[in-house]
Amino acid sequence: MVVLISGLIIGVTLGMFGSGGSALCVPILVYLVGHQAKESMAEAMAIVGFIAMTTAIPYAKRGDIHFPTVIYFGIPGMLGTYFGAMLGGMSTDQLQLIVFGIVLVMAAYVMLDNSIRKKEDVEPANIAGTPSHRSPLLKITLEGAIVGLLTGFVGVGGGFLIVPALVVLAKLPMRLAIGSSLAIIAIKSSVGFAKYQYDLMADERTADPETIVTFALLGTLGSVAGKFINVRTNQQSLKKMFAIFLILIGGFVILDRLRNIMATPKGERQSTQSASLNPNQMLGGGER
Repeated sequence: MVVLISGLIIGVTLGMFGSGGSALCVPILVYLVGHQAKESMAEAMAIVGFIAMTTAIPYAKRGDIHFPTVIYFGIPGMLGTYFGAMLGGMSTDQLQLIVFGIVLVMAAYVMLDNSIRKKEDVEPANIAGTPSHRSPLLKITLEGAIVGLLTGFVGVGGGFLIVPALVVLAKLPMRLAIGSSLAIIAIKSSVGFAKYQYDLMADERTADPETIVTFALLGTLGSVAGKFINVRTNQQSLKKMFAIFLILIGGFVILDRLRNIMATPKGERQSTQSASLNPNQMLGGGER
């Protein structure tokens, strides 16, 4: 029952906001399902990537995806995600989850930032071609790379950072920003999952296929409900509630990980950190 409800909630948040699914996915897999951090991040990448891809299809059919922006933001995002996942493989679980908690608080701040709403009705980009001349292309590509690096490190899709960037920098209206965000998440998540899974296999571990399939299917169903809710409710009120929820989850994760660090003997802590900096993993390889 917990898995059923959790999978649906992940999909609903993606369908409603174009973001937020992976922000819930990682803590659910770690704290409710009981998986290790790196396995959970690999699974979250696969789950959210699949849900984002299926959710993006109706947006594409309606013409609500700005493909040039997807390219300019998505390709640097893919590269950033790869290197972020590589750094994640070199880091301790504790550090990754603390950074993850900080990212959730950042996501909540973005959602609560009222200035984003004022950008919804700005002049859209040139739908037939590249972003409009007022859209700073360099900033878009740099933002894509930075968002990819950060989200790859903590195993999230990053829609909560992508949507505001597309609204403010690419000057897309909110409907195009959400649709484009879903396409970018699908692309980035596939790269992130592949890198995490490669590193796990090098360590004779793996993401759980049954968990991925179960959550992906439930999340896809939830995303349909999310799109339905999106057009029939006050989205700003829902965003505020969700942002508060993210602050609570992020705060819990940070405090829980810090408590675990403080409770771990110093010698054991140093041993764990040394093991995480495996030189073979730094190069993306390892003994098979």
